Amino acid sequence: MQVVEQVGVRALATPPQIAARPPDATRPLWSVMLPTYNCTPFLREALRSVLAQDPGPALMQIEVVDDASTDADVAALVAELGGGRVQYYRQPANVGSLRTFETCLNRAQGHRVHLLHGDDRVLPGFYAEIGRLFDQHPEAGAAFSHYASIDEAGRRTQEFGPLEPRAGVLQNWLLRLAEAQCLQYAGTVVRREVYEQLGGFYGTDCSEDWEMWVRIARHYPVAYTPALLAEYRGRSGSISEEKERLGHVLPETGRAIARIEAHLPPEHRRRVGNAARRWAALLGIGGAYRVLRDTRSWPLAQQRIRQSLALSRHPSVYRELLRFYVKTLIRW
Repeated sequence: MQVVEQVGVRALATPPQIAARPPDATRPLWSVMLPTYNCTPFLREALRSVLAQDPGPALMQIEVVDDASTDADVAALVAELGGGRVQYYRQPANVGSLRTFETCLNRAQGHRVHLLHGDDRVLPGFYAEIGRLFDQHPEAGAAFSHYASIDEAGRRTQEFGPLEPRAGVLQNWLLRLAEAQCLQYAGTVVRREVYEQLGGFYGTDCSEDWEMWVRIARHYPVAYTPALLAEYRGRSGSISEEKERLGHVLPETGRAIARIEAHLPPEHRRRVGNAARRWAALLGIGGAYRVLRDTRSWPLAQQRIRQSLALSRHPSVYRELLRFYVKTLIRW
């Protein structure tokens, strides 16, 4: 299988194959797989949020997949909180997030797979509501919920959505999603057979999930609930924060958008691709402000601005850039 070097990890150039489960295997309905790396204090919350909704081992596999963490004894924590209920697997060496997601998917035994990162959490009723969506819409390849961001202390910082006022299968979802990323791992459950047909996450170490959700929307209906049932944690020291600090997010997002365009009908590729780059560039200008606020480094902020303009020079991007300079001149 071909691989390419991406930001210190070996990122797959084609989707990794996810092996089908044996047809005669006894399988649970759910697999909740928790990839984790050096986020042990938050893993407690993630596990507790799942265990509080645990329907029992016959219906739900719960497993932590540890990418060779060094911050604590993750196996001991899993044993303490899980009491034998939660499985634990440790990678023999640190292999990066994409390889760890691949491990999670191949180890998942259930019909529905939830990748819940070790620093995120679900809210009460998540599995019941997502389960209802799948029961009501058996044609759906994936289902997801409205979500919010939280900080290190668990305080709500931002809500995203709702996308629709009522639950159901989303209409025109492929084109809508391809224009802007609007869901998170924490709120998304995918049928395992979908990963078996389409492969896993690949290509970049940023926005790989966006490409995956678009790939699914190209081939399957997707169901949604406006209920806020998942929380994504932004924190210092996270893998996502390190990618942002190093300036990898925007270039990698651009590469992901190029892959996303390949999933679109030819007549929509240019328009939707331009809209996606504009959306990413606007986020990049916001990232430049956060970099300047947190580091006082104009060179780093200017790097984000150059990366944003490399994605899109739409008038709205220049308007946002003007606001950035006005805001920074007033503050600093």
